[in-house]
Amino acid sequence: MENTKELTEHSSRVERKRQDSFGMFDGYDSCSEDTSSSSSSDESEEEVAPLPSSLPIIKNNGQVYTYPDGKSGMATCEMCGMVGVRDAFYSKTKRFCSVSCSRSYSSNSKKASILARLQVAGKPPTKKAKVLQKQPLVAKLAAYAQYQATLQNQAKTKAAVPVEGFSWGNYINSNSFTAAPVTCFKHAPMGTCWGDIAEGVRVEVPNTDCSLPTKVFWIAGIVKLAGYNALLRYEGFENDSSLDFWCNICGSDIHPVGWCATSGKPLVPPRTIQHKYTNWKAFLVKRLTGAKTLPPDFSQKVSESMQYPFKTSMRVEVVDKTHLCRTRVAVVDSVVGGRLRLVYEESEDKTDDFWCHMYSPLIHHIGWSRSIGHRFKRSDITKKQDGHFDAPPHLFMKVKEVDAAGEWFKEGMKLEAIDPLNLSAICVATIRKVLADGYLMIGIDGSEAADGSDWFCYHATSPSIFPVGFCEINMIELTPPRGYAKLPFKWFDYLRETDSIAAPVKLFNKEVPNHGFHVGMKLEAVDLMEPRLVCVATVTRIIHRLLRIHFDGWEDEYDQWVDCESPDLYPVGWCQLTGYQLQPPAPQSSRDSQSTSSKQKKKAKSQQYKGHKKMTSLQLKEELLDGEEYSFLQGTSDQESNGSASYYIKQEP
Repeated sequence: MENTKELTEHSSRVERKRQDSFGMFDGYDSCSEDTSSSSSSDESEEEVAPLPSSLPIIKNNGQVYTYPDGKSGMATCEMCGMVGVRDAFYSKTKRFCSVSCSRSYSSNSKKASILARLQVAGKPPTKKAKVLQKQPLVAKLAAYAQYQATLQNQAKTKAAVPVEGFSWGNYINSNSFTAAPVTCFKHAPMGTCWGDIAEGVRVEVPNTDCSLPTKVFWIAGIVKLAGYNALLRYEGFENDSSLDFWCNICGSDIHPVGWCATSGKPLVPPRTIQHKYTNWKAFLVKRLTGAKTLPPDFSQKVSESMQYPFKTSMRVEVVDKTHLCRTRVAVVDSVVGGRLRLVYEESEDKTDDFWCHMYSPLIHHIGWSRSIGHRFKRSDITKKQDGHFDAPPHLFMKVKEVDAAGEWFKEGMKLEAIDPLNLSAICVATIRKVLADGYLMIGIDGSEAADGSDWFCYHATSPSIFPVGFCEINMIELTPPRGYAKLPFKWFDYLRETDSIAAPVKLFNKEVPNHGFHVGMKLEAVDLMEPRLVCVATVTRIIHRLLRIHFDGWEDEYDQWVDCESPDLYPVGWCQLTGYQLQPPAPQSSRDSQSTSSKQKKKAKSQQYKGHKKMTSLQLKEELLDGEEYSFLQGTSDQESNGSASYYIKQEP
């Protein structure tokens, strides 16, 4: 009898232990029990204060959705991140949701990844790291959680810059706008590793609908994505959007499902819906089975994608904003989100600066100008200042190699080009000088200075230059030479009058990447006429790879033509993520007064480069060019297909 009683008591203890240590889902008891036993205070980021005994809580013990005996509970696929019932997972270890995920998983790269998380950056693996690598998966995950906590503590030192009175979430919700996806911006953080983050993905976030004195969490699902920003809804609210909230998915408070279990954090249902279910464990099991969450190393990827190779005090060559035809030496003063504030080396008070992205075609390594034959303004400073050093050449964006041995661009050839002093206009232009390595010096017909000081440099593969007839075939206004009287402008007549030839079509860049942009999408864009400003903007036209960017709240005449792969375009939420100041849309009062002071202020932006005034654009009639040498391949205006298409003039032999 005694043995039977002891066995019964032992079984009861095992059952209670199993229920209390289920991880996320079991243990939906009152908090009158000691919660400290079900959370690891050593691995917690902050000490958890005692919780009221009347509040139900889903307890965890640092495990990952499993009973101690490993026979039940939930699991997360280490390959695809899907959450499901552990018994339904593949293999004895239950690490993968399917045979496909198991086969796709590379054990060598995974071990290397875990080892990298455990070691100190820049140092070889320690003996401790090697020992941890051999420990069970739970131990690895616990160490990984501690590593994530370190990353998050570092991230807390970078305060996001709020925009007073402007909220992307409210702006998008109130107008039913759509934002360009992060995958459209390869140069932006997470642009190449965004993965399958989409509506329906579940995350663990702070529970703000709670009166507890400590920070607790709950699970939420993504209702809508807008760049980095996500509209989240707590699990259990079903179709109730009353507590929906926007947040930056790359923020330090957003975690994959299971983070609370590995970090010893409590999951507490929102106060508004506590009464809806008596068994929250069963509810969450049902809701999360088959759902997807963020990759377990998501925060690490975010951190790594925000590491920039350019450092302060590096010296570079950059375009002279007062004379576009030449470059000057500048020094990196600060780096924000990959954007560089460059101070010209001769600026004693450091106010003569220039902003651009580290992948901008306007910056180059020291010695670049001499190597290709570009004009260069020698600095009065003959000796490097202490601490300044030349940026390594491999840090700069590489241009495509070209073969100039055969048929190539020649001086005097005509083409169409985006005017860097008036980015809303595509103008009649001429190649003034052919430099080395495929670079061209170009001038705008009718407005060139006699000394060529307003020539500008484009590479032969630049998406900002086009063959003769590009604008007409794509129904874009072409700005004719200033003072040209024979209107409407016709290329055939102009070439004959100027005794010129058009640059061969085959020499231009015809690649159209699958960029993913669509008309109406919102984004954050640099005002290239005042490049320190990043503004709320909209894609209003798409001509193959060319985007027409409109700055919300401003008149259309301030729109800019930008390439789809420009490093000056960013996803919604980029400013908040990087700490850069976002310029909100101009208020209605400003729009009404743009014809006076606001318009003059905006026009003054061109002083960032040179005192150029906006040229008057003329509407061209929809008619084809005359002449036997030129015929057109029909193209599509405002094309959104992203695929390549015939949109250039075809020169018949």
